[in-house]
Amino acid sequence: MSYSAISTPGRLSPAEARIAATMTAQEKGFLQFIWTEKANRLYLIIALVGSIVQFSIFKLFYPFADFFSDSYSYIYAAYAHLDVSIWPIGYSKFLAAFHALTYSDTALVAFQYFFLELTALYLFLTILYFYRPSRPTKIILFTFLFLNPLFLYFSNYVNSDPLFAALSFWWFSELILIVNRPRIHHVLTQGIPLFLCFTVRNNAYYYPLITIVAYLLSRQPRFFKLAGILAGPLLILPFIIHTRQLAKQMTGTAQYSLFTGWQLANNALYIYQYADTNTALSGDVKIIDQLSKQFFAQVPKDFQKNILSRSVGNLFIRYSGSPLKQFYTKHYKFTDEYGSIVAWGKASVVFSDFGSYIIGHNPNAYVWEFILPNIKNYMMPPLEKLAQYNVGYEDVSPIAKYWFRYRPNKLSATSNDIQWPILFVFPMLFFALNIYLLFCLGRMYINHKNAVQNPRIRKLLQLACCALLLNFLFSVSVTINVFRYQFFPIIILLITAMLLMEWQGKSVRENNTIENDNSSQLKPNLSIQ
Repeated sequence: MSYSAISTPGRLSPAEARIAATMTAQEKGFLQFIWTEKANRLYLIIALVGSIVQFSIFKLFYPFADFFSDSYSYIYAAYAHLDVSIWPIGYSKFLAAFHALTYSDTALVAFQYFFLELTALYLFLTILYFYRPSRPTKIILFTFLFLNPLFLYFSNYVNSDPLFAALSFWWFSELILIVNRPRIHHVLTQGIPLFLCFTVRNNAYYYPLITIVAYLLSRQPRFFKLAGILAGPLLILPFIIHTRQLAKQMTGTAQYSLFTGWQLANNALYIYQYADTNTALSGDVKIIDQLSKQFFAQVPKDFQKNILSRSVGNLFIRYSGSPLKQFYTKHYKFTDEYGSIVAWGKASVVFSDFGSYIIGHNPNAYVWEFILPNIKNYMMPPLEKLAQYNVGYEDVSPIAKYWFRYRPNKLSATSNDIQWPILFVFPMLFFALNIYLLFCLGRMYINHKNAVQNPRIRKLLQLACCALLLNFLFSVSVTINVFRYQFFPIIILLITAMLLMEWQGKSVRENNTIENDNSSQLKPNLSIQ
């Protein structure tokens, strides 16, 4: 790779010196780069030892795992060996595989935490390898990734979030490698985590689009680009087909996610009072429409104002008196957990028709009354379940007691409420990083002199902005917004913001140096010969 030099012959500018240092470092392989440089070995040792020490101390204060309603759904699907459930089945399959080795909840949480930290370490070292950030930037990123209580609380949940975040770190690190130093084996090393992400959380729906951008930014033959772009979808497509077939056997209708219809109908109810529903409806969709009219006729007017800001965005799924829950309980009879999942899937089909109709016929209302208000929730996502240990309860569901062989009737923790004072700053940090990135992008758009000249950093910025933009569009238009869903995006935000801040600082200093040199050359020589 060659770089054009615009400097005085025989003297490197600061930017050129840094590029030269980066090129020298990358003459080494990735593993050689880690082991032969003392600073990198030190980061590696501190990260590994520090993680073990922190986890050991944390478990003294929180000897049990953390649970909320989703936890029990995942555990039941693992217990019953289901291949289709309310949530993507990947995490339940992981629970079942792990349970075959041990029923210890401490072992499960330890795996989630150390896997998360190991993939974060892979991402951190990848950033160091390709971008050679300054020492202050390294220290800030390292502290956030490896000396951060957020990672401990986040991993303590029996929930898919920590596994999904770890897989996302792995996948995004592979994309950085593809952009900077593509190899044929990356077809699989990025395709496998992409597929696993897709099986664990619905938030991975837009990940294949980011992979496409990474391959378009990379320099390699078109055949390899095409293979890399198709690798993930070719792994995902059979999984989708298989899931839809199993869902049809269970509910009578082929569907990939048993939750999608509930989310669509929930979102539609947020705009229902502003929507036009005069068009003739029929069947079960008409019944839901009538239940919705009755519901909004009974609730107070002040409840209807700013309804989205009163919850994290899933009120009509959680609230027992909502039209969705009324329809679900009245139209489907079940006596066990499996029957409730079947009923949930059948209801999802009807709710999908209802939600699609309301949103499809009232797109303006959806934009003004759901998407735009939801931007506020995105920019300042609530801690939600992360604000309190075990959502304030001392007990857990019987399925969790059986699964983890709990002997005591109550879970113990040093404090159920101390999490919020420790973690409340992170949503504000997410807001600040978003604002800073928007400011930098706006500044670069207005003043082209501030555009990133380093091709490596420019490509990373393009890749990161693509990922963040797609996450933003998905978050505000489709799903709820809570901080645990933004765990992976805040890491990408922090890395991008730190590198941009560093580059812009260097750019300003270099411009000032050039201006001072030019001005000194223009001064008349008044010395006496």
